[in-house]
Amino acid sequence: MRVVGLTGGIGSGKTTVAHMFRDLGVPLYIADDAGKAIMNRSPEVREQLIQLFGEEAYLDDDLNRKYIAGKVFNTPSLLQKLNAIVHPAVAKDFEEWKQRQTAAYVLYEAAILFESGGHKKCDEVILVTSPYQLRISRLQKRDGSSLEEIEARMQHQWPDSRKRELATFELININLDDTKEQVRNLHEILLKADKV
Repeated sequence: MRVVGLTGGIGSGKTTVAHMFRDLGVPLYIADDAGKAIMNRSPEVREQLIQLFGEEAYLDDDLNRKYIAGKVFNTPSLLQKLNAIVHPAVAKDFEEWKQRQTAAYVLYEAAILFESGGHKKCDEVILVTSPYQLRISRLQKRDGSSLEEIEARMQHQWPDSRKRELATFELININLDDTKEQVRNLHEILLKADKV
């Protein structure tokens, strides 16, 4: 089973692109969603997070995301410890999910695919990019973030120039119709690659 990674900086529209592939029948695994689900449902992960962050890590039996985000945002060592708990659990979950798929290839969408080293487990990687101002505008519309908040979040991700060096394909997401066309073309290329 071929694994195609899909990544892009915050505000690039990678999730929109991922859903376009899913609409073409490609099985889609969204690592961030899986991570959130695992932090809520896995007793082992829950126990480790409580040990790391204290009882406040969960609120009414659900992950207290705001509390954890506040803890890790300015403390890289805590973020590394969180990732060391969650990333292996997501990797195991993905492998189990992948075994149940029957398509020519699956899509693995992750925000920090390169930063986490996840790209090494992919056969190809698609990098979704958008102009900086468009990304800022999307994020301000989506969640009302200030420019300072957005730029602080961007600092935790590699710049596109560094990601381009490792990506197999780049998909430029500016106009939805153009993006859909690029997705269809890439899908055809990936289907043909599977037959080689």
